[in-house]
Amino acid sequence: MTEARRLVDKLWSYCNVLRDDGVSTIEYTEQLTYLLFLKMAHERETRPLKPERIVPAHCSWQRLLDADGDELELTYRHMLEDLARQPGVLGVVFRKAQNRIQDPAKLKRLVVDLIDKENWSASGTDIKGDAYESLLAKGAEDIKSGAGQYFTPRPLIQAMVDCLQPSVTDTVIDPAAGTGGFLLAAHEYAAQHAQDMTPEERDHLRDAFAHGIELVDGTARLAAMNLILHGIGKPTGQSLIEVKDALLADPGQRYSVVLSNPPFGRKSSITMVGADGREAREDREIERADFVVTTANKQLNFLQHIATILKMSGRAAVVLPDNVLFEGGAGETIRKKLLRDYDVHTLLRLPTGIFYAQGVKANVLFFDKKPAADHAWTEKLWVYDLRTNQHFTLKQNPLRRSHLDEFVESFQPGRPRTERVESERFRAFTYDEIVARDKANLDITWLKDASLEDLDDLPAPEVIAREIVDDLTAALAEFEAVALALEEAGGSGAAAPLEV
Repeated sequence: MTEARRLVDKLWSYCNVLRDDGVSTIEYTEQLTYLLFLKMAHERETRPLKPERIVPAHCSWQRLLDADGDELELTYRHMLEDLARQPGVLGVVFRKAQNRIQDPAKLKRLVVDLIDKENWSASGTDIKGDAYESLLAKGAEDIKSGAGQYFTPRPLIQAMVDCLQPSVTDTVIDPAAGTGGFLLAAHEYAAQHAQDMTPEERDHLRDAFAHGIELVDGTARLAAMNLILHGIGKPTGQSLIEVKDALLADPGQRYSVVLSNPPFGRKSSITMVGADGREAREDREIERADFVVTTANKQLNFLQHIATILKMSGRAAVVLPDNVLFEGGAGETIRKKLLRDYDVHTLLRLPTGIFYAQGVKANVLFFDKKPAADHAWTEKLWVYDLRTNQHFTLKQNPLRRSHLDEFVESFQPGRPRTERVESERFRAFTYDEIVARDKANLDITWLKDASLEDLDDLPAPEVIAREIVDDLTAALAEFEAVALALEEAGGSGAAAPLEV
């Protein structure tokens, strides 16, 4: 058993005890985040060489070790409140932190028996980072918590990073960072492929290479901790994860690489509670001078935002649901603008059954930013179909990195795209062919579903069942969007165009 496996098994074993008290997996991971951070801060402060104070003295780990019973619970609660008011990384990790372990005996056991007995600093960034990543993956499997929406399959992340090949001179951002998976993979790739780094490049890789934006406090906390455990950023410095809505304004900064899997929800909305206690939801249109269109469609707004924050010659890889490829109205306008002003060179059609969120049919769109010109920058869009005749499930047949080997080889990272070769699953479509399609539709297929022609090619019953559930879930989401649009139109007394 590896050291990382031993650590995650130890952490997971206590999670089963807390689950009986109604603490979900993701909440348990949050509680571990607080305690692990405090323990590692204590290790840094007490190490013999170059000791460093990370947290205020009155928030020390030793205070938890010395307290018992109700005093422990009260001490811990006050520490969390104080740490939440600190600047930088501390403020993000402990933002709105609450103690969910109400039984002082269980909290004491967690502090003394589980956390304090390990020297987390001595285990190395690879070991403790891998252990924490494994814990996050387990948290994503807790369907009831909804945590899976923040967790992109790691094999997909790795393939996207392998295609973009970030280097130590790049600046990488994920404007919907989730638990930080894209940033970790990009950092690891850059570090592994750097022959010799100058001191300046080493500092850049640690402190300025990665940047993430996350709207949800708890998820931002997990991302910030994930980076720290992997040696990215400094516990005493500014957080590389910002907690805010990335769509509200142009951040002003530009990045050479964007890797992201934005939220799959279609609408940006604000929920308001009236005096009578009833809730009302108001769809929020994002108005920005740097956006081509104004829309409440969150997915389209993320695509506009990502295009905006790219540096010249910057490259992006973004996960997008199918509807972004074919929607009319704002969707068509954005696609045509993107095809003309950017080099939209590759589309990966993803199989179903690989995301924790059900009913997701998604793709990865790769594009590069180009200077203003009097011609369209997109010459050919290469489409790789990994969906047709492919059947995956989260447990019986999960997506592995090897399933994406052929795509990455076809992508030919680092080589001119003129050297690409068409294959059964990889086809090129010219700019003129694409814009001639209805609404510049990028939802392009050419392979035949073998199971429709030969019953012997049918997948296993559990796979068919899952695909049916995914299809129905996706259809229900579209019907919900239509129903909401009809309700809004009825409420205003006038018919409104529908975006479906």
